[in-house]
Amino acid sequence: MASLTEQIDIYCERTDFTFWAEPVNAVTNAAILLAALIMWGRCAGLPLGRLLCVILAAIGVGSFLFHTFATQWASLSDVIPIGIFILGYLFAVNWHFLGWPWWAALIATAGFLPYAAGATWIFDQLPFFRISDFYWTVPLLLLVYVAVFRRMLGPTAQGMLIGAGILSVSITVRSIDMPLCANFPLGTHFLWHCLNGLMLGWMIEVYRRNRLAVAPA
Repeated sequence: MASLTEQIDIYCERTDFTFWAEPVNAVTNAAILLAALIMWGRCAGLPLGRLLCVILAAIGVGSFLFHTFATQWASLSDVIPIGIFILGYLFAVNWHFLGWPWWAALIATAGFLPYAAGATWIFDQLPFFRISDFYWTVPLLLLVYVAVFRRMLGPTAQGMLIGAGILSVSITVRSIDMPLCANFPLGTHFLWHCLNGLMLGWMIEVYRRNRLAVAPA
């Protein structure tokens, strides 16, 4: 089992293990924090929306820690909030977008775990997709939900499709970071942060618009 203090070097920009060895990757997490701040203001009166904003801010902080300390514990501070956001948003989709009872929404949300395990295994068999195998499960799931529940989702389906598109571009730039490193030493991972700030902020906005659309006049 790896030590929590073991250091990790998996991004093009990093050349050593000093704190600011990934300055651009570290600083661009501000895009995620900015998205969280903007959406916090826009989600007034929406408790679940504001909770998603808090989790989004935690993603930005965790990613900053990972790109500065570059340790196993910092990696956990990066990926755990991402996982929580995915599950939280999926619960919101099931409960609010589709109108399922909370217990059914919770069960369906728990179904993400076996789905992600299977889909990740499939993506891991594909040469390009294996680099970001787990992350590809998310835009795929958004597309599945839109295809299956389009009538129930109504106008919200378009917002989810836009989110899936932005995320697909974001995952792509994450995946080409190391392959392009020899020709582009800065790497492309910083674009993952910028696009994720846009995408995750947008997905919270999709939630906000859905709630406003069904609010009583």
